[in-house]
Amino acid sequence: MIDSRPGDMFQPGDLLNNTYRIEALLGRGGTSEVYKARSEISGNPVALKILKQEFSGNEDFTVLMAREENIREIRHDAVVRYSENHRTSDGRIYLLMDYIEGPGLDQKLKEGPMSVEDLMVICRRVSEGLQAAHKRNIVHRDLSPDNIILRGGDPEHAVIIDFGIAKDTNPGAETIVGNEFAGKYSYAAPEQMSGQTDARSDIYSLGALLLANYRGKSPSLGANPMEVVANKQKPLPTEDLPEPFKSLIERMCAPNPMERFQSAGDVLEFLKAPGALPPLTASSVDPLDALLGSPTAPLDEATIITPRSTVSPPLEPPARKEKPEAKGGKGGLIAVALIALLAIGGGGAWFSGALDSLFAPSYPAADPFRLIVERAEGGPVRAAGNVPSEEGHSALMQLVDEGELVLASGEIAETWLRDILYTLEPLAELKDWRLSVENNQASLTGKTSDADLLADLDGFFGGDMPGALVGLVNITYELPLLDHDIPRGIVESLADCGQLTLKGAAVGSGYAPDEALAVSGQVSSTETQIRIFDALSEVADGRPVQLQLDVLNPALCIVEQHLPKAPPGGVSVSYSNGATGDSNPSGRFFVGENPVIDVVLPADLIDGFLTVSILDVTGNVFHLLPNLGRQENSVATLRDGKTGEFPLRVAFSLAASSTGGGIAFAVDDSTLGKSKILILHSDGPLFDGLRPTAESAASFAEALQASASTNAGRILSLDSSILTTAQP
Repeated sequence: MIDSRPGDMFQPGDLLNNTYRIEALLGRGGTSEVYKARSEISGNPVALKILKQEFSGNEDFTVLMAREENIREIRHDAVVRYSENHRTSDGRIYLLMDYIEGPGLDQKLKEGPMSVEDLMVICRRVSEGLQAAHKRNIVHRDLSPDNIILRGGDPEHAVIIDFGIAKDTNPGAETIVGNEFAGKYSYAAPEQMSGQTDARSDIYSLGALLLANYRGKSPSLGANPMEVVANKQKPLPTEDLPEPFKSLIERMCAPNPMERFQSAGDVLEFLKAPGALPPLTASSVDPLDALLGSPTAPLDEATIITPRSTVSPPLEPPARKEKPEAKGGKGGLIAVALIALLAIGGGGAWFSGALDSLFAPSYPAADPFRLIVERAEGGPVRAAGNVPSEEGHSALMQLVDEGELVLASGEIAETWLRDILYTLEPLAELKDWRLSVENNQASLTGKTSDADLLADLDGFFGGDMPGALVGLVNITYELPLLDHDIPRGIVESLADCGQLTLKGAAVGSGYAPDEALAVSGQVSSTETQIRIFDALSEVADGRPVQLQLDVLNPALCIVEQHLPKAPPGGVSVSYSNGATGDSNPSGRFFVGENPVIDVVLPADLIDGFLTVSILDVTGNVFHLLPNLGRQENSVATLRDGKTGEFPLRVAFSLAASSTGGGIAFAVDDSTLGKSKILILHSDGPLFDGLRPTAESAASFAEALQASASTNAGRILSLDSSILTTAQP
């Protein structure tokens, strides 16, 4: 089990989906966490792989979870049972799996050698599980002691876990093992180092781990990459093994795939009759042919797990300044790293500095021994600090663009430089990262908006620094820029009351991960407002959606969409209560109140003509100026010589209207909602003759269109204000 941290998604005792009570954390990764939980309904323990919330809306990561779910089609007791994906009420996606209680073979490896009898039982059991997986074209690719659990400690009940989709966790295991250099290559078949993987690779890995558990220690691959590659081409040492275990391992772990058992079924046949090795026949189905999609073994794209790159990389130093053509899968990344190290090393020299005492002078001591390598926002790769040898200096300078490196000696592990180069190799496509090292303590941080790259790196590192380096790898996912055209298209398609303004990213650019999608303007209904919010939220990927929309009504919007295009003229509207004379800056009036409306002209508006109308919530238009009772609308006449800011009353109190005339009204419960005051300033009378005091919105819209067609430039400015009526 792993100790919980405050930042974990769940803590022991938490209840997930009202069903699963969290008991312990089993593993952490860059994209997900794995927990042991117990069903509140059945009482059975389960393992839950939970995708981090920031990835739950990202299709790239949900596809990976769906693919892992498809492994549930393997129905065999020797394969961990997957159930299906679920979603919590807050959007988290989790995969339900069996929890396997018992030690892993990695734990047994630490305890010492295992008996041949137990290992033969485990071989049979695991081969049966592999046979079931291979029949469905599923290859594990990473079979190692930590991926086999002995349920209840019994070899008869060995279970294969972690089918290679994500290397961040080992579901159901008591111990989480980081992806150390030896851990990756000790059990890998030789062909995996160049990205080639098929069912025979799993057979090699199973044989290699059985041999390791027999000896009670991991295989020794050599002191440097050249030795690793060379040793992988040699048969494993089996001289001291008893028969038939010796023949079994030799046939499972032949360096040439064609000389191995060709299928898990062949392994099982040998275990039934150890004295007779099955011949290698051409009639046997080649698992590689099956994985490549022969007519007799069609591919299942949803469940096949193979490296995305199957091309052997050239034996050349890595070209850091050119972007690779494709992001290889985990096997490809590892192969490139190892071969790059081999090419850089040359001859038999090793970079750790361990041989300096024999072949080179010693260097001044550095305490602490520090190195920083970083890249910011896609810029150059820079390195500064200490290196332990001239060969190491040369190798590191080939991987960076700028470097200030000082030769020094220090308290560092023998494999320090190898581990540093191994760490740097898969970072070529990562645009923003920092590797900080002090002696053997190290941390790698970074961020990317490439979901595939993050999955590759998460699988490559498994959250831990490699080899002898001690520390964590924390590469986080950052949302990519959201193309401005996507929300703009949504806003334009849903606008139903004039043009809406989308703020934020400029045309041709994109929205940053934390940048809000802000929309302002007018819509005809609350339903439209909700549709805009939902549609933008769907593409926002967690970005805030901010709506500053005036909800009018369909009638108001009819006129709104036919209003002429004219700039504002600085005319404002002042409201007051007709009964009390009190100012009402909000423009909000309740049933029974008498709104008084003043149009306030700026000092520089001294000529032309005014047309003031109110569009109410019923779809009618009332003309406050001019109308049959008040026909004069010349600004000069209305000002009557007054200069400066000029208030012009267009709706009166009930008392003033009864004595001096003029339009007045009181709010009743039939006209609740938003009405709009329109003030049009024109260079001449806007219409031919007077409009009726009241008319429909559609009729007024037609009159505006006719006026605009006669003289498009007649209207000089357009101002407006909202008056709201409501129940008290």
